[in-house]
Amino acid sequence: MIPLLRHYLAPYRRTIGVVLVLLLIQGLANLYLPDLNADIINNGIAKGDTDYIIRTGGLMLVVTFLLGLCAIIAVFFGARVAMGFGRDVRSAIFRRVQAFSQAELNTFGTPTLITRNTNDVQQVQMVVFLALTVMASAPILAIGGIIMAVRQDVPLSSLLIVILPIMALVIGLVVRRAIPLFQAMQVRLDRINQVMREALAGVRVIRAFVRTRHEEERFGVANEELFETALSVNRLFAITIPAMTLIFNLSTVAVMWFGSIRVDSGEMPIGNLTAFLAYLFQILMAVLMAVFLFVLVPRAAVSAGRIKAVLDTEPAIEDPDDPVATSRGSATLEFRDVEYRYPGAEEPVLRAISFVARAGETTAIVGSTGSGKSTLINLIPRFYDASRGAVLLDGIDIRTMRRTDLWRRVGFIPQKAFLFSGTVASNLRYGDPNATDEDLWWALGVAQARDFVEEMDGGLEAPITQGGTNVSGGQRQRLAIARALVKRADLYVFDDSFSALDFKTDGRLRAALRRELSAATVLIVAQRVGTIMHADRIIVLEDGGIAGIGTHAELLETCETYREIVASQLTEEEAA
Repeated sequence: MIPLLRHYLAPYRRTIGVVLVLLLIQGLANLYLPDLNADIINNGIAKGDTDYIIRTGGLMLVVTFLLGLCAIIAVFFGARVAMGFGRDVRSAIFRRVQAFSQAELNTFGTPTLITRNTNDVQQVQMVVFLALTVMASAPILAIGGIIMAVRQDVPLSSLLIVILPIMALVIGLVVRRAIPLFQAMQVRLDRINQVMREALAGVRVIRAFVRTRHEEERFGVANEELFETALSVNRLFAITIPAMTLIFNLSTVAVMWFGSIRVDSGEMPIGNLTAFLAYLFQILMAVLMAVFLFVLVPRAAVSAGRIKAVLDTEPAIEDPDDPVATSRGSATLEFRDVEYRYPGAEEPVLRAISFVARAGETTAIVGSTGSGKSTLINLIPRFYDASRGAVLLDGIDIRTMRRTDLWRRVGFIPQKAFLFSGTVASNLRYGDPNATDEDLWWALGVAQARDFVEEMDGGLEAPITQGGTNVSGGQRQRLAIARALVKRADLYVFDDSFSALDFKTDGRLRAALRRELSAATVLIVAQRVGTIMHADRIIVLEDGGIAGIGTHAELLETCETYREIVASQLTEEEAA
């Protein structure tokens, strides 16, 4: 946790310095008040000196006002530092996750990344706030209290030699037991998020297969595990507070017992005993404040470690130090003896992939499920990097380009169309923030989405919910295609983007794409042969390798795998 705090609290050094000075003044004022109270008893009340009582009482009021003022200002600036720290760490996590390749995202998983950027940051942020408002003053009160208590009466102060080690032992045992529990608690919280996310995302499947009871039981197990862990933590601290209170009360009894003996013998003034009790109270309260913070520190330490794990993970795919410049225009895509294997996999998912997709042509990729189609096209925008070989754009290895330059030239339509909350226009302008309404309507027309958008209340300003759940699957896919068209890219990659369209809409869309994207390079991955049979070049994948390349007619004669795919979908007349 220390490296994380050191790095992200560095910009707030001056503010933290101000807070510490204010807390020092506040602590000294707290230590001065019992001494003044002792003077009033010894020199004012005992001697009947009313003027001394008034003068010293007035000084106590001034010190109390100063103490309160310092406390208010310290809490204000401490809160600003803590909230700023949380903001900066969340921003850093978000930026780092945005730079992750698909491999890192798969390693961590969505539920834990969400937890680390919310709950984990909140845990550390709370400790920072308490450290700057409570914990920083605890050492001042504890050390200062011991010194002032010794000043009041040295023999009576020997009780502290017994009291403080006992309290330290109790705290040490609690912290040692708490850290593993908090580690388990964060893992249980991740599991809750995972189950909840899956249940919400797959609610239609759950209901269709009558698995509601099963999901309730699965959530119940995860919830019960979190409950048991949290219960263990609370039981631990439920014992701690009474134990500390018992020590505090027994200490008070001991001080009163031995202190009264010394007062009765005349070895100690009554005012000093009162001050000693006040200092003992301050010492024990400082320790209790430390215990209260130690309740949070173990969990915050675990959370800080989880945050550091994200921030310290270097993306496997990064921009080169000296990127090669690339210009917009026609694009020729080449795969040159490409192989790819997932991290830790024994066998490559793609092997010896070589082909060229030229500008003005449509290149289609077809193959059975699991043949590597989606993995292949994910290499183009560098969601993954080839394990061997090279992917080239206009003869330049894409690994030597700046990724933003590459992404500007590629219009990518993923297999699962995703829309962001906002409006139709705001979603389409993800492709080009400067696009005019005319550009948007043109893209909608090509994507065969203009008709239903015009019918929506508001047209381009019609609301879209998160994920596009207020439109149908086919409408969502067409809007995703329109978003890519607004970009006016050099290379378009359609990853099975026509699967939710009916045959009539599919045909109109493909005709519009041929007409409007005649100068662009188009790469289409499809399950339906009817979608790609008119492509200029068809690449057939089988078990991660190329089984055949050619036109529809050529492949019917030369590629057995392609003939089997065609035969499973089309009649002989349709295939011809």
